[in-house]
Order: sequence, then structure tokens, then C-alpha cells
Amino acid sequence: MVEAGAIEEIAPGVHVIPDGRVEFVPNVGIIEGERAVLAIDTAMGHLNGRTVLEAARKLAGDRKVFLTTTHFHPEHAFGAKPFEGGVTYVINESQAAELAAKGPEYIEMFSTFGPGLAQLLADVELVPPDLTYEGQLRINLGGRAVELLDVGPAHTRGDQLIWLPQERVLFAGDLIENAFFPILPDPDANGVWWLEALDRIAALEPETVVGGHGAVGGPELIEAFREYLERVRDRNAELEAAGTESGEIVTTIEAEVLERYDGWGNEVWIKSAVESFQGSVPS
Repeated sequence: MVEAGAIEEIAPGVHVIPDGRVEFVPNVGIIEGERAVLAIDTAMGHLNGRTVLEAARKLAGDRKVFLTTTHFHPEHAFGAKPFEGGVTYVINESQAAELAAKGPEYIEMFSTFGPGLAQLLADVELVPPDLTYEGQLRINLGGRAVELLDVGPAHTRGDQLIWLPQERVLFAGDLIENAFFPILPDPDANGVWWLEALDRIAALEPETVVGGHGAVGGPELIEAFREYLERVRDRNAELEAAGTESGEIVTTIEAEVLERYDGWGNEVWIKSAVESFQGSVPS
């Protein structure tokens, strides 16, 4: 569950409700401007969504509230129902399409991960955005500009960055996490595409990086993810060139990665990262 009482101000008027390294809980952002406030990600289910909305409204006072989500996955976007009516929900068009196409199956999938998640998702109603864009969108909150940037596919088809160019603060969703292995959950996620997205992220030159999960950090979080994915890519290429069988490649790289990245979570996703680099490069 989201712990709104743990909210931290990481820059003037820029707040994070940290995940506390609790599984299926995201880092939630709230950005203040003189005329409006932007909430970033809802967490999973209506109860968490209400908690995020209340935290945003507490900071906003009589200012307008906007909502955006970094991508369509349940712990980031499936708490949007409480925001409906009175809050403008804005996301990239590719994320909106992915939410509509995959949302129901992801409710079913995540509900099998345990009774707690099934309970959180039992009353979920998927909410379409009020406003979509393609490419990028600049929002003036009043004295503070926020840029929404469509950078998928990588982790999902519709990955979105939330960028504060003046403060050089980046909300990256699950494209960046602190000490967690990247999640590649379906065919719209791929290590090759992910590395391309990391190039775009690095080019922004952020000073503060809020990943989807894990502690807030700096550009070193980008480099850690890049180093991991490049290591998996290059090691896979070496083993394929040597004629190593696919299953053995996975086993070999998993063992090497677990030793090198001791303490990282999401170990179950190492296999999918290796497989994403096998065979032909995606078009």
C-alpha cells in the first residue's frame, strides 16, 4: 500500500511518495506549480488511488490537479478511477492504446500473484485518459514547466517520461529502477529498444532520477541499467557465436549476473532479458 505519510520533497515543490522497496508499490510523484499540481502514477487499485489523490489535493489546495502515468501496468495506472471527474488525466497516445488493449488481461494476470493483489484489483475500473498526445507535450503548471515525453517501446509499448527541464528532475517509471533487474513482461518489451530509450534518457542529462521502484538517485541509475543490459547483450552474443545452446546461455548468464549484481531484486526477469537479445534484432 502507498504510505502517503512518508512523502519527501526532493526539490522545491517536487515530491515523492517512496515505494519503500515494497513489491508492487511504485514511487509516486507530485509536482507543484503556481496554478496546478501534477500527480504521477496512481499505484494499484482504488484504495491506493484515493490515497494518492488525497495527497495531491492536500498539496494543491484550491489549485487544479492533473494526473499522468508513466506506463499502463497495474501498480502504476490501475488506481485512476478515484481521479475521474475534476482531475484531468493526460498520457501519451501509445500508452492509452496499450491500456485499452491489454488492461483486462493484466488485471487477470496480476490477480493470480496473490490474494492481496486480487483484493486490490477486484473493484478496478480502467479509466481512459481525458487528453492524449503524440511525441511530447509541455504542461505549464504556473511558473513550472513539465514535459511529457513518449519514449516507448522499451519496458512497455507506451513508456512515458516526466521531465522537469529547469530542475533537471526526471520521473522515469520502470525504464529506470534502483537495484532491481529490468522487467520484460511481454513481446512489446525488448532489451534492444530499452537501450535506445536509455540513450534518450541520458541525453536529457538529469541530475535527479526517480525510477519506478527503489530509492531516488542520480544519473548513476541510468548507467547501472545500461551496463546491465549491455553486459547481457554482449555476453549473449559471445555465447551464441560459440554455438552455445539457448537454454545453456540463459543458465550461464543468470549465474554470472546474480554474482555481479548481488542484492538486486526481480531476479526472475533475468531470463527474459537474455532471451530478448537472442536471435534477430527487432525491427
